[in-house]
Amino acid sequence: MKRPTDVEILRVATDLAHEAGEGIVEARAERQLTLSYKDGVELLTSADLSADRLICAGIESAFPDHSILSEESSPDLSDPDALLGPLWIIDPIDGTVNYAYNHHQVAVSIAFAYEGVVRAGVVHCPFQEETFSAVRGGGAQLNGASIRAGRCSEMARALIGTGFPYDRDGRVALVDRLRKVLSACRDIRRNGSAAVDICWVAMGRLDGYYETINPWDFAAAALIAREAGACVGHLGEVPAGQLPELWGRESVVAAPGIYAALCDLLRD
Repeated sequence: MKRPTDVEILRVATDLAHEAGEGIVEARAERQLTLSYKDGVELLTSADLSADRLICAGIESAFPDHSILSEESSPDLSDPDALLGPLWIIDPIDGTVNYAYNHHQVAVSIAFAYEGVVRAGVVHCPFQEETFSAVRGGGAQLNGASIRAGRCSEMARALIGTGFPYDRDGRVALVDRLRKVLSACRDIRRNGSAAVDICWVAMGRLDGYYETINPWDFAAAALIAREAGACVGHLGEVPAGQLPELWGRESVVAAPGIYAALCDLLRD
């Protein structure tokens, strides 16, 4: 079977993201949410599961021979060879805590990768009515208009985003790093959605972002940032056998003018 074009993939992903977004908004407006916890810590809502089912069903109907990596229904990263695709990478609600607390920084993230390279991605923010999208080599868009990363070239003038893990013990080690960054930059933002933060770097609302995250959090947004001219990478080497575009440990996304300085600061 002929592989669909990246543009065709993006069209399907965008339609599914918008459809899922409508359900997410409706469920919160009508107070239809039930809450549970993964591993006793990570918040999960009924809307996460409903959106996941909708997106997965749409992909399976359109591309029955494709694989799916989803945070909620198929989060297995144990075999990198199984991730070589064609592979869809989904976070039905990135920013679940925001969603449950009636904040607006919430996103549906859908990416498509082939042979470990992300080819198309959409990050749809239903409460802000913003849809970020990109195909490999085609630039990045916000609601159909081209976007570019910011031109910040000094850390002292940079607005930096980050996040913290659900594991409370894991937060302690991040405090010194946070203190160093805060002392060197204009200010810090912690919005609660990695996908939104990275897309904000892509269009200049943030100058940089760093965090350890999972592929469903960043696969689509990282492509959008790259296509918008931002630098995307890691503080350390990607382990042998892992796919760099699906490896989220110590990820850094920043405007080109501060990327090296931010990485140096974080490594210190």
